[in-house]
Amino acid sequence: MSRERTPPPGAAPARSATVRAFKRGLDVLHEVNRSGGIRAGDVARQLDLPRPTVYRLLETLEELGYVARSASDDRFRVTRRASSLGDGYDPGVVICQAAAPVLAELSKQLVWPVDLSTYENAAMVVQETTHPRSPLSIDRGMIGKRLPLLRTSAGRAYLAACPPRERDVIISHLRRIDEAEDRALLEDGRLSRMLADTAQRGYGIRSEGEYNAKTSSIAVPIVRGDVVFGCISIIWIRSALTLEEAVASFAAPLREAAESIAVRP
Repeated sequence: MSRERTPPPGAAPARSATVRAFKRGLDVLHEVNRSGGIRAGDVARQLDLPRPTVYRLLETLEELGYVARSASDDRFRVTRRASSLGDGYDPGVVICQAAAPVLAELSKQLVWPVDLSTYENAAMVVQETTHPRSPLSIDRGMIGKRLPLLRTSAGRAYLAACPPRERDVIISHLRRIDEAEDRALLEDGRLSRMLADTAQRGYGIRSEGEYNAKTSSIAVPIVRGDVVFGCISIIWIRSALTLEEAVASFAAPLREAAESIAVRP
């Protein structure tokens, strides 16, 4: 005759606490994934959890390899390991993980701020940045910012480097959106010349006050095979440097950084 096993005193409460902690961990992971990048304090507010609890859960998730802290602004993002729980691949996650140590080294070499951006629905979205570490930055809140394709060096570099079929789809999308600031740039002759010049140089240029009248920038695409993962761009105040001076100082380090990111696993 079988006998029921009686759990020892305190077992049920302990198991309940474990399940609650596990659920909170999953909730935190979901919030980090949903946000695309978020600080611990914002997670605590969104989930109505104590900050110390959220910090402990994020530290545990980081130790397990499911989230990583941004080197630039203390935001947490999911890693490739967490992405593998879904469809197994997220280019934004891949490029951020590969780029973070490269940008950290680049920030020691270049004083002006550097952004890493990826393409998303007719815009380049800033995923990583050295703005918070640069004493010359005039815009610290760059993470998650959407940059127009045709009026930024990153967008121009991306369009010039991506496969023709992808480029045609993106340009058709831009024509449908029909933003007033893009109309002149979408004229066939002007657009084809801009893209051809960018492809020949190997980097995009923004130097005539478009998008931001105070700054200029150059950007280099991150390319592996036929895939353009994103772009890294450096931004400077127009009155401080001429385009020629900036290209002479920054183009080579940006290329080296882009190549380093592209070959990282």
